[in-house]
Order: sequence, then structure tokens, then C-alpha cells
Amino acid sequence: GMFRAIPGSTVFYPSDAVSCERAIELAANTKGITFTRTSRPATVNIYKNDETFQIGKCKVVRQSASDAVTVVGAGVTLHEALKAADELAATGVNICIIDPFTVKPVDKEGILAAAKATGGKLIIVEDHYAEGGLGEAVMSALAGEKLTVKHLA
Repeated sequence: GMFRAIPGSTVFYPSDAVSCERAIELAANTKGITFTRTSRPATVNIYKNDETFQIGKCKVVRQSASDAVTVVGAGVTLHEALKAADELAATGVNICIIDPFTVKPVDKEGILAAAKATGGKLIIVEDHYAEGGLGEAVMSALAGEKLTVKHLA
């Protein structure tokens, strides 16, 4: 969270080995201070090896035409969100899952579009303190939007 406050900094939050490799590559070629919050090693790959990533652009990991809510998760919480999506899908409930990839800059447009597609319902799940992390970044970016936001930290 501390690195988000540094002017000109970039904060990466990859969720698997593929996105971590891309984050390190992008960080090495980014001007200014960068910070990469890596995940636990025993996580499965979400992305194929040729997946491309951009600073400030989220990934829609799962989406359907009937999603009840948008869930933003990063690192271990993205994996947990995907497990929850599978369990919910088995009961007939679909949810949209977003991987932010970067916490700073956060993809306001991408997350907002996903949230609007689910009736303005957004859940942010993070493995972090409530202060200074993913939730604050997303809520700050979406301030003033007509959304119902639940932040789980």
C-alpha cells in the first residue's frame, strides 16, 4: 500500500507465474519506481504463456451474459474468486471476475464497465489490510459512480 502513495510509481499485482513474468518485464522497462506484489508459489496458472499484459489494463478472467456481480481479486484472492465462481455456477449463479494486474494505475474504465454490466454491483476481495491496497485503489478510482461496492479485506 505504501508504494501507491509515491508520485510516479507503478504497482503491479500479478496473480500467476505468467502475469508475474510479464509484470517484471514491464517493470524493468518502466520509468520511475515500481513495486511488484507477488503471489504464493503454489498457485496454478490462469493465463497461457503468450498472454499479453498492459500497465493500467485489467483482465476479464470470467464473464457471462448473466453475471450477478463483478468480483475484483488479485493474487491469491483471484484464485479464490475463481473457485467461488465455479461453486456459484453449479447453483446457476454466474459472476464476472476481474484481475486488475496493476493497482497503480488501476483500470477505472475496465472495472467500471464490468460493474455496470452487473447492475452496478462490485465486490473487491483482497489479501491485504483494508488500508492502502487494492480496495482503496478501486474505490478511489470509482468515487462518484453509482455503484454498490463491498470491500472484503
